Amino acid sequence: MKKLKEAFGKLHIPEDEAILEQYEKYMEGILLWNEKINLTAIKEREDFIIKHFVDSILCCNFPEYVNAESVIDIGTGAGFPGVPLAIIGQDKEFVLADSLHKRLKVIDDLTASIGLDNVTTVHGRAEELARNRDYREKFDLCVSRAVANMSVLTEYCLPFVRVGGFLLAYKGPDAEKEMGQAEKAIKILGGKLRRIEAVNLVDFDHNIIVIEKIKETPAKYPRKAGTPAKEPIN
Repeated sequence: MKKLKEAFGKLHIPEDEAILEQYEKYMEGILLWNEKINLTAIKEREDFIIKHFVDSILCCNFPEYVNAESVIDIGTGAGFPGVPLAIIGQDKEFVLADSLHKRLKVIDDLTASIGLDNVTTVHGRAEELARNRDYREKFDLCVSRAVANMSVLTEYCLPFVRVGGFLLAYKGPDAEKEMGQAEKAIKILGGKLRRIEAVNLVDFDHNIIVIEKIKETPAKYPRKAGTPAKEPIN
């Protein structure tokens, strides 16, 4: 866990052996389950630590994360970035959403086994969950590493965020270009770009797009399942 400890130092996270053990056990569990269920293409431990753990916690000093009490992770997959953030943010409540139930069962089993009690999971497509009153505009923060262009991702995510809350979208080197293509969608859905923050840490670079929710998302959004990806707002 050398690379994770190095990241903790750079991010000013206290090095707590109990927390490091939770990360270790979660990684072991995911890699073990990965032999039965396709959870991650990353199977080498050092790559896993950098690309799943370190990458997930890059936003931990952002004020939008620090000040959030409720966080939803859309398209969480095998629990990223939600679980790594929840381990170091045990004062916050996390909801991890995904359309594949068997992934969520793994997350439930593993978070219970490592004693992480601030994570719950919800099964469903983002387009459908965002129309549920229990989730619509209920969260201080939405985080997502889901693979979708920014226009589509905004339609998936912003409906979950309360006015005054934020979306943190994890993006690669084309973040600026994606933002240019998503300006209309972000405005229509009630958002406003605050910044694109480049984070360079432990041999890994990422851009995080920070969007503030400044007004309610119109009731017609998100559109029915499948439509945002097929017909992005642009």
